[in-house]
Amino acid sequence: MRYKNERNIPIGMQKVYRRLERWRRKRRGRSAIPERLWAAAAAVVREQGINRTSQVLHLEFNKLKEFVESGKPGKRTAHPAPQFVELMPSPATGVCECVIELEGRRGKVRIQWKGITPPDLAGLSRTLWERG
Repeated sequence: MRYKNERNIPIGMQKVYRRLERWRRKRRGRSAIPERLWAAAAAVVREQGINRTSQVLHLEFNKLKEFVESGKPGKRTAHPAPQFVELMPSPATGVCECVIELEGRRGKVRIQWKGITPPDLAGLSRTLWERG
């Protein structure tokens, strides 16, 4: 079925359809369709399906299927989203001040410290508290 009116073509295919039609008007003889156009058609297949794409764009079904299955990347393939993003803490500005109060069976201890981050001080205080 020929699409005489471009409005009948799905929106996701219109751009590729116009590119293919422009190429068909300008080509000489029986030259092969450029790989970039096959790649653009393959990108449409992911959205519209192979059968509908081959019909609307007037491409041979088996050739289009081979191109899609070969996994040749198109010019505008989307990059996969990152699976892991490392977030780095911002460097501390100024002096860090920390107060830790400990209470145990032998009494209470209060440690006030400047310049060490709280997790380091917590480990130190546990070590000191539990040794005696």
